[in-house]
Amino acid sequence: MPTPFLSSEEYDERAHALYNEGKYDDALALLREALSLYPNAVELHVGVGYSRLAREEYAWARRAFESALVFDPDHEDALAGLGEVLLKFGQVDAGLRAFEQTVTLGYDDDVDLMLQIGRALFREDFVEPALTFFERAVAHADDSAEAVACVGYAQHRLGRDGDAVASLNRALMLDPGLMEARVYLANLRYDAGELNEALMEFERTEPADHWDELGIWRLMELKKSVYKLEDTDGELKPWEARLVELANETDDIDDLLEEIEQAVMEQDAEGLSEELSEEHGQLETLGSLLTGLVNHQQGEQAALTSTDVLAADSAHRVIMRDGSVFEGTWEEIVRALRDARDAGRPLQEYMAAEARRFYGATGRQVASDAPEAFLRGGADAGMLRIDR
Repeated sequence: MPTPFLSSEEYDERAHALYNEGKYDDALALLREALSLYPNAVELHVGVGYSRLAREEYAWARRAFESALVFDPDHEDALAGLGEVLLKFGQVDAGLRAFEQTVTLGYDDDVDLMLQIGRALFREDFVEPALTFFERAVAHADDSAEAVACVGYAQHRLGRDGDAVASLNRALMLDPGLMEARVYLANLRYDAGELNEALMEFERTEPADHWDELGIWRLMELKKSVYKLEDTDGELKPWEARLVELANETDDIDDLLEEIEQAVMEQDAEGLSEELSEEHGQLETLGSLLTGLVNHQQGEQAALTSTDVLAADSAHRVIMRDGSVFEGTWEEIVRALRDARDAGRPLQEYMAAEARRFYGATGRQVASDAPEAFLRGGADAGMLRIDR
């Protein structure tokens, strides 16, 4: 039941606290209660928009932000939220206009807002405009380690690795505890072949600082190489435990989709069973015709030799951007790529490293859990071409 003794500002503060705790459902419920009392309160509509956005309810989020802008067309947070939603709907020009309007209105000195907009653009692979907003944040807060690090991330994605390393080093000078930047810098050092520098950065991190398996694999590899550690050395145990944690993390959305898919399959199976029962008589009538057809096909298939089948399974051809060609099964092609570029590295680790490199070059996520998925993802990202 609404509490009339709370002002719209108090409702907004309480909802904001819930939002910051990740309790988006509770925040939304409180905001809807508040709007029943204060339907014209701009901040409440903005809060609903961001709560809907966090729940990935983009159409509802857009409606909330647009409602806020009806009451205040120059509200900077509403403009930023609307811009992000418009990007989700593919309305890029309109989204960019909403973002730029915040600058026109003079909010480019709002560091948090500039970082928020930059991250929204970065997530949707609009790296150059993202860098522009990150640089605006740095221009007004050159002592913000977070802002300087964001500039470094964007520079790396644009292929400016030298600038990225400089920016990340600067960010860590401002805040040595910014572990996301340190892990990122360590991986950049590793990619550049600066293994001693990479190990130095990796060793300043803890297992809990890593949210990606690649950095942990690299750290363990470097430790074993430099310090001559055995695979069973106790110093590696915490890192192995973190790898297990990351591998066992489940995605709630994936679990939900699996449940829905299973329910649909079961429903389809029930429907199919009923249909088969009804059509049983028709199937019996067609039985003799089908038997003859199957016998005919079996006679033709007998002509295929086991050599033909093997050749069909391995007849894949991949052409890299430098013109090099690799043929064989999916796994044979990936192994050949690995041997040509990084012989000796475990195949899974090689695919993870290359997937990260592809992501850095193109912004496209590439699967690294299986050779075929890895190669097809690389083709989708434009890093290679599958000829057959």
